[in-house]
Amino acid sequence: MRAIQFVRYGPPDVMHVADVQAPHAGRGEIRIAGRASGVSPGEIRVRSGEMRDVVPVTFPFRTGFDAAGVVDEVGDGVTGVDIGDEVFGMTTSAARGANADFAVLAAWAPKPASWSWEEAGGAAGAVETATRVLDRLAVGAGYTVLVQGAAGGVGTVAVQLAVARGATVIGTASEHNHDFLRSLGAEPTTYGAGLPERVRALAPSGVDAVFDCAGGALPDLIAIAGDPARVVTIADVTAAAHGVHMSHGAPADDTAAVVGAAADPLAVHGLAIAVTLAGEGRLRVPVAAAFPLSDVVAAHELGESRHARGKIVLVN
Repeated sequence: MRAIQFVRYGPPDVMHVADVQAPHAGRGEIRIAGRASGVSPGEIRVRSGEMRDVVPVTFPFRTGFDAAGVVDEVGDGVTGVDIGDEVFGMTTSAARGANADFAVLAAWAPKPASWSWEEAGGAAGAVETATRVLDRLAVGAGYTVLVQGAAGGVGTVAVQLAVARGATVIGTASEHNHDFLRSLGAEPTTYGAGLPERVRALAPSGVDAVFDCAGGALPDLIAIAGDPARVVTIADVTAAAHGVHMSHGAPADDTAAVVGAAADPLAVHGLAIAVTLAGEGRLRVPVAAAFPLSDVVAAHELGESRHARGKIVLVN
């Protein structure tokens, strides 16, 4: 089968399609014939070598955490899903390999009828990550939460999930994305110098929690929250130096886990919540662009630009 991998650090053109042996579903797993899969911002940073000191890598490195497709193999002990079902879900962080013709999923849910394959292919990782961080921050009704980097793949989902919990959401993005953020239910503002003052004007009573999807602004985000314990980042590897929690969902013994970050329990319950919200028309997965597997280099180039609005996906 075809699968995306890289064998050395470098620019996007180190990514390539390889011919590899197809995986099979183990106990508690399913295999899908993939229709679409997500391009992970974290893996873009790993591929570039930016994360080499904090994320151990063994080459060849196969990419992809989330995918959607049709079930074609059901492992022992699995109930409630049959061959031919349409699902979306995620691999283990150790196995990865979702950017491929076939992917083994460790967590999944039925594909919402309202979602395209592209939306479903990029959904699970963003949903799990956003749910995990919002749970850690205890975001609920009456909260005011700032989402830094709100127009990206995780940020767009985090905004909608926080709104669904009854929170007031402020989201940072480039000005041309402000109307888009309003359509998701957030009050937009620009990032960069002067952010604490802009947020204070929008939330005079203060901000209860900050979800950092972008990195690079922790001192300002701590000032906005008033306490580093009320800030969680998924993007800033300097978090520990600021007393901020950096969240990842890898098992504690996963050698691909981020060194110095604490593994939080995977929020796979978020997948079922996403299905419900999608059915109610309250959750969509904005897709910035969809590329065929053979155009993975172009997909990584777009991701590296950091100007993608929503999720970048690969289609089979």
